[in-house]
Amino acid sequence: MRTFSESYLERTREGMWADSRAALEPLALDSRERVLDVGCGTGELSRVLDAECAGEVIGCDADPDLLSVAREQVPVVAGDAFQLPLHDDAVDLVVCQALLINLPEPAAAAVEFARVSNDLVAAVEPNNAAVDVDSSVDAEGRLEKRARSAYIDGVDTDVALGADAREAFEEAGLEVLETRRYDHVRTVEPPYSDAALEAARRKALGTGLADDRETMLAGELTEGGYDDLRREWRKMGRDVIDQMASRAYRREETVPFFVTVARVP
Repeated sequence: MRTFSESYLERTREGMWADSRAALEPLALDSRERVLDVGCGTGELSRVLDAECAGEVIGCDADPDLLSVAREQVPVVAGDAFQLPLHDDAVDLVVCQALLINLPEPAAAAVEFARVSNDLVAAVEPNNAAVDVDSSVDAEGRLEKRARSAYIDGVDTDVALGADAREAFEEAGLEVLETRRYDHVRTVEPPYSDAALEAARRKALGTGLADDRETMLAGELTEGGYDDLRREWRKMGRDVIDQMASRAYRREETVPFFVTVARVP
């Protein structure tokens, strides 16, 4: 299972549920007595669940550093998705966000979710292969697609899982009720936030690509191909910074997410 830092989760999940709570309607949160958020990370989804839920929400994660942040939102327990620290039928809803895409055996995790839930299991999973970037810097969308393709080719889990979470649920013996899509749109425009400025700096330095270098090279991308990509990427980052200086930079990224809901037989 891949692990992530607090800053990464903040950067990728910021504002995700600001205007998309309708996607959670199938979970009937106003009738839930006890909800478990598996792989809660720093608690972004836990906070939303807690605001909408009639009962108790518990966050669960294997990373103690992330749990220390999530604890500010809801009660938490330390645990692994494949061996949850709860007894059978302990909750009436188990939910996860962008967790199955990072697991080598998502169906095995779904079996464990079903063990501790007496009613519903739900997954909020992206299709990272279908991310769309529209930028005022001409090269940005093309290079992001190229980098994303190389990363997906090298990673050892299905980060494009998306709506296919239903297959993992069905393999686990769950009755899939529905899959609902919504698009998480992240926009960068003047005035630029500190996070946007930092993202531009990372592009110009090639930091993000360097972080993913090992994964990219695990696929078909060659050392020379990586070096070429990083050179173009850093130039693109400098173009982003130049446009920011004149307040001309605009960027819109759309990430398709799928909420799949299943019932425990």
